[in-house]
Amino acid sequence: MSGIEPSKIQESLQEVLQQVIELLRKHHLVEGLVHKQEMPRHELVETLVHRQNLVELRKKLDDLHPADVAYILEALPLEQRLLVWDLVKAERDGDILLEVSDAVRESLIATMDSEELIAATENLDTDEIADLAPDLPQDVLHELMVAMDTQNRSRLQSAMSYEEDTVGALMDFDIVTIRDDISLEVVLRYLRRLGELPGHTDKLFVVDRDDKFRGVLPLKRLLVHDPEASVAAVMAEEAVTFRPEDDAGEAASAFERYDLVTAPVVAANNRLVGRLTVDEVMDFIREESDSEMLSLAGLREEEDLFATVWKSIQNRWTWLAVNLVTAFIASRVIGMFEGSIEKIVALAALMPIVAGIGGNSGNQTTTMIVRALALGQIHGSGLRKLFLKEAKVSLVNGLIWGSVIGLIAYFLYRNAALGVVMTGAMILNLLLAALMGVLIPMFMHKLGRDPAVGSSVMITAVTDSGGFFIFLGLATLFLL
Repeated sequence: MSGIEPSKIQESLQEVLQQVIELLRKHHLVEGLVHKQEMPRHELVETLVHRQNLVELRKKLDDLHPADVAYILEALPLEQRLLVWDLVKAERDGDILLEVSDAVRESLIATMDSEELIAATENLDTDEIADLAPDLPQDVLHELMVAMDTQNRSRLQSAMSYEEDTVGALMDFDIVTIRDDISLEVVLRYLRRLGELPGHTDKLFVVDRDDKFRGVLPLKRLLVHDPEASVAAVMAEEAVTFRPEDDAGEAASAFERYDLVTAPVVAANNRLVGRLTVDEVMDFIREESDSEMLSLAGLREEEDLFATVWKSIQNRWTWLAVNLVTAFIASRVIGMFEGSIEKIVALAALMPIVAGIGGNSGNQTTTMIVRALALGQIHGSGLRKLFLKEAKVSLVNGLIWGSVIGLIAYFLYRNAALGVVMTGAMILNLLLAALMGVLIPMFMHKLGRDPAVGSSVMITAVTDSGGFFIFLGLATLFLL
């Protein structure tokens, strides 16, 4: 099957971004020149020039997919972002707000009044409004709910009641249901009357008179079986289903494992309440991946690339403060061995190597553990085996790379004892890194905290202080 390669799509999008930036540059340049010049009817001329320079930019934005406009908005400084946002057609505002990051969405919504926000969101699906609800002012949300019919209002309230990382928060209500006591020919006529199926529809959901879920009818079965056959004879009664309160991460794993496109969401009484689609799952996986990446670096939340200095400081200061404390502890560990370092200056040059390798090894272990926890692959019975495995890996790595750095230390300083101490310190610090790489994320997980948050900072702190203490301690014992 032919198609556009992802790299080509990204390259094309980059070209569009550069064209938008160039149009903005020309606009500001011409506008600045006109503003400085004195001429008759100056305001009229300035207005005409202003409009002329933005026509091409508006046309280019109109031709772009909402996700591409969102990408451009995220890549522009705040002043240019708001200028581009004003050029977007009002009827596309809602779709674009759904695509931008939370931080950028906040900056856009802050510039919109209540009427603009209502106009932007009133035509969105119920599940889409639920996605935007946390960022909308309460008065806007109230007006939207008042304007809804009873069914959609109930659905919106239901979607908003579920926690963020649950299936209920991701599901949508745009579903096609059929009964099991009708023929396939009747189903086909019903679909023709609908005229259009919801996106990502690969199966129809079969329910009884009380909306109790009975099974699914894949579209491929509908098309290849005898039209006179009944739905009950063709449908699949065994189907992967989810509860609204199920963990979204586990649902995402199920979508990957069973190659799902859509799946029914049923309440406790087996009543069909919605569906989960692959596009929502993909969005969730991407957001979780981004969040985990930020958390490993100690960032509290996703940050607007062009956020204010103060907002960026607030986002980053927590783990920087923790890092400052751990760095001070490491410095005090070094201070305990000032006498040893004064007598053997080589120790000062070699000790960062032990700490650095230990930190890298610990972060590798932590990343593996965090991923395994996210996938639900770690259980009580396997924890001991996992730790022993990581300890063995660290022991072998310590012997290999400790010997290498020990030999290098010997050839550099012509001191065999120093090389042995270097090897021993490397082995012990890598074992410490393995221990902490397993225990720190597991401990945070037991406390109900995200094991990815700040794990990298904590591992580095432990391996730095521990590496300095082990290396300088061994040197003091065996070299002095």
